Amino acid sequence: MLKAVFLQIGATILAALIAGLILGTRGALSAALGGAACVLPNLFFALRLSLVSKRSAASYPLEFFVGEFFKIASTVGLLATVQLVYPDVHWLTLFIGLVVALKANLFAFLVKT
Repeated sequence: MLKAVFLQIGATILAALIAGLILGTRGALSAALGGAACVLPNLFFALRLSLVSKRSAASYPLEFFVGEFFKIASTVGLLATVQLVYPDVHWLTLFIGLVVALKANLFAFLVKT
């Protein structure tokens, strides 16, 4: 699971670099914030699941669904916080950074560890 999070981090950095080349600092920061809104909750969710996996199997499905709910809620909360903290956000690059980070999981199976 952490492999997918590391791919998301790499994809977010790549999106921020490309946005920075095209739109400058504002675009790079917006793409990085969009990716971070996805990566941070996924990182905490993956760490939580790795801790829970050592316990009894009966509690694992409940932990998964509760964790998934909090992951989605925190992603929405982080996106709302971006608007409050950085009012000069470039919304298109923020959205692109978010989508790139979300879709980076599709390539997790291609990476051998």
